[in-house]
Amino acid sequence: MSEAAVITRNHVNEAAYLQNGGSVLIIDDESAIRESLETLLTLEGYSVETAGSGEEGLALLGQRNFDLALLDLALPDCNGLDLLAEIHSQDSQVSVIMITAYGTVENAVKAMQAGAANFIQKPWDNEKLLADVRAAVARHRAEEENVQLKRALKQRYNFENIVGKSEAMLKIFDLVGQVAPSRSTVLLQGESGTGKELIAKAIHLNSPRRDRPFVPVNTGSMPSDLLESTLFGHVKGAFTSAIASKKGLFEVADRGTLFLDEIGTMSLDTQSKILRVLQDRKFMHLGGVHEVQVDVRIIAATNVDLKQHVREGKFREDLFYRLNVITIDLPPLRQRKEDIPLLAAFFLDRYSRENERTVRRLGPEALRPLLTYSWPGNVRELENVIERAVVLSTGEDVGPDLLPEQITGRTAFPMLDHRVDASLFDIMEDCERHIIIDMLEKCGWNQTEAAERFHVPLSTLNQKIKRLNIEIKRKSRE
Repeated sequence: MSEAAVITRNHVNEAAYLQNGGSVLIIDDESAIRESLETLLTLEGYSVETAGSGEEGLALLGQRNFDLALLDLALPDCNGLDLLAEIHSQDSQVSVIMITAYGTVENAVKAMQAGAANFIQKPWDNEKLLADVRAAVARHRAEEENVQLKRALKQRYNFENIVGKSEAMLKIFDLVGQVAPSRSTVLLQGESGTGKELIAKAIHLNSPRRDRPFVPVNTGSMPSDLLESTLFGHVKGAFTSAIASKKGLFEVADRGTLFLDEIGTMSLDTQSKILRVLQDRKFMHLGGVHEVQVDVRIIAATNVDLKQHVREGKFREDLFYRLNVITIDLPPLRQRKEDIPLLAAFFLDRYSRENERTVRRLGPEALRPLLTYSWPGNVRELENVIERAVVLSTGEDVGPDLLPEQITGRTAFPMLDHRVDASLFDIMEDCERHIIIDMLEKCGWNQTEAAERFHVPLSTLNQKIKRLNIEIKRKSRE
């Protein structure tokens, strides 16, 4: 008998129990074996249950979740291999280690083929057994965490949880449900901040590709040569800084979804290469000579009128028709104001929990200006406003005093009230700084987007930012 059998359960190491916390089910018809294993594992900090038959073991599995089952190959009421299959049909995630006095290569192969994590022969070596148990429990815990993470991500981005009760949003929910199971390319159109990436994730997570990567790339945030390297990858030596070969995002997204945001800003040369991938599902690395085959679903998004860009020669007509298989137009927030109370409550709850605050309500005096404001930054701007209010709040209610001045109608330029001795040049400079910072905040500090909305070249905006000493914040996009 194992040395662990002579150690009584009164010597349980509570610190070890708290540290490990794994749960193990022992199924063996010999009481001495059950007691020996139970004592050994309890001392290592595992929560242990025992069963003397297959029927009793299955009953315990039906009552609670276990990380691991230690299963005897020969049981009085069933064969251990048959029971292994039954266990996995009941709980496909639980790890199983087979234990038997009749250890043969044939039995070990059968057990592993049937899905056992390992195979141990009696009498066992304590250290070896504990190492196998630790590995099996750790593997099960990692798999469980991965499943829970995927479930949490799916719940967060599932289109059923995209907030909206307006007729426009209900139509989009229906359309997403129809589009998601297909392989078709989708074009999302809408102003910045309307939730295009959120809809793209919802399509992906409700598609057969949900367990494969969703890869977003903002095509408007990088120059064309860097974008092509990012999308298609490169071989070593393709250009000066290419010191090693690198996969592109098309390969990373293989059998998944590639989300091309701001596709209207893409250069014509890059557009032609995207078109080829859509047509042939093949491409070559920069500097490469071999074609790479991929299976990628494309979801593209734009906040510009692509038809107008086609007419102006800024966007390839053939690529436009390739992308425009299914189009979803996302309405601006000012056209779905009945959704504002729901969205505000949703963000209030999210950021209260994230910041461990007790903010619970949006007061009527605060809701009124939210309903009358035009929301040029759309849902993203509303989210930022509510997050700011939660962070600044000291009570359970959000009042109008916690909202930005442009929403409540307070003086937009307080420097006019307080700088009576300032020169006209200084006041104008302050006003310009205020306007630029306000627009950058609405655009999530994306300078390209801000320049487009100001209808000025990006270089002009950058010069003003430098001259006015505006510090650029790095803020993640929706």
